[in-house]
Amino acid sequence: MTKSTDDALSSSEVKGLTARYTYGTWRRQRGWAPIHVVDAEGCHFTDADGKRYLDFSAQLMCVTLGHKNQAVVKAIQEQAGKLAFIAPGYATEVRAALAKLLLEVLPKGLEKYFFTTSGTEANEAAFKIARMATGKTKIISRYRSYHGSTMGSIAATGDPRRWAMEPSGKIPGVIFAPEVNCYKCPILHTYPGCGIACAEYIEHMIRNESDVAAVIVEPVVGTNGVLIPPKEYMPRLRKICDDHQVLLIADEVMSGWCRTGEWFAMDHWGVVPDILTTAKGITNAAIPLGLCATPTKLASYFEDHFFSHGHTYEAHPLTLAPAIASIQEMKRMNLLERAREMGGYLGQKLHELKPKHPSIGEVRGLGMFWAVELVRNQKTKEPFNTGADKVAGKSLLVDRVAARMMGNGVFLQAWMSHFVIAPPLIITREEIDTAVAVFDEALSLADTEVEK
Repeated sequence: MTKSTDDALSSSEVKGLTARYTYGTWRRQRGWAPIHVVDAEGCHFTDADGKRYLDFSAQLMCVTLGHKNQAVVKAIQEQAGKLAFIAPGYATEVRAALAKLLLEVLPKGLEKYFFTTSGTEANEAAFKIARMATGKTKIISRYRSYHGSTMGSIAATGDPRRWAMEPSGKIPGVIFAPEVNCYKCPILHTYPGCGIACAEYIEHMIRNESDVAAVIVEPVVGTNGVLIPPKEYMPRLRKICDDHQVLLIADEVMSGWCRTGEWFAMDHWGVVPDILTTAKGITNAAIPLGLCATPTKLASYFEDHFFSHGHTYEAHPLTLAPAIASIQEMKRMNLLERAREMGGYLGQKLHELKPKHPSIGEVRGLGMFWAVELVRNQKTKEPFNTGADKVAGKSLLVDRVAARMMGNGVFLQAWMSHFVIAPPLIITREEIDTAVAVFDEALSLADTEVEK
């Protein structure tokens, strides 16, 4: 019997070859020493030494159903045996079946779909569609945002990962607006007396820029802090875009698929975007798949105009089958209600940490999507580290806290000066209790560095 790659190589060889011959993403390469993972199931993954880790961020906020969901695994296996690949110009049963299912769960009116292999590519498609259909050029994004790594999506990314790509590695015509951050408002207002100034600022930009094709937002900002807008923000932004014939793009790569307690975060405010992009949880991250969804009215432009976009793996049958299985599993397990119920419990446990830790500035979340922000000083809200520190390769306090947690068997995603807490939606109360207890202990590292 032929040995698998993992069987043929020792763990030290696997880690060494990985670090030497492959890139570690979003990092300086020197000193990268990845953990060798050999298995994952439910809410845990296991390394080559047999140590199990509780996955408190669902890897990159994407393993919604937990690792190794059997319905998803079976769907991949069966589709591989039926039709592993056919070019995107053909009709397939799996493509039609997924389209029919998407009509049920997406915000009403989004009924024309372009399938990609990532959220990055979904946003690239959205920008092309917006520019071609409107005949306009500019895209407005926000500073606290992440929309992907290719030339268009990195251009629209507000966080410091964009900096190293400038100016040659990104498309022109993208400008940035203030993010929604009621904890530390970038334009120094205070909600609710602000009149949603951050939205009004976007209208000011549209009026003064001209040639604006679209505004792209993460309805709930993901990696950059789980920033949740006040209830007035999205309806006001929708009206601003309508008044100025500007398209509204909702990047629901992280906030979609029951994560916030609705199928998509935009559902919380009853707002339907002109374009919705998503990925990650659509297949439980078991197969790379992204989606760019538009209304028929917008898509109708391309009835008589050339659609200048496409790629070999668009609507790849093997990517679509697990999406059907994932959506069916979300329905079967009633994950909308579970995200609300268990998310409420998770939020309660996190809020209980704040009085104990002077390093915690704010705890915020929606459904099963939470952030804990660390500060050097609770009054001034000064962070321990900044984006410039991250790019410069400086040691970050949040990374040290996360490393302490890994040593105690819990994985938590850290970013600059906060943690993104988004476990699989199947997590139990007992598992939440375990993870929060480990987090509680690790935060002592941050408390020692608070300004006295």
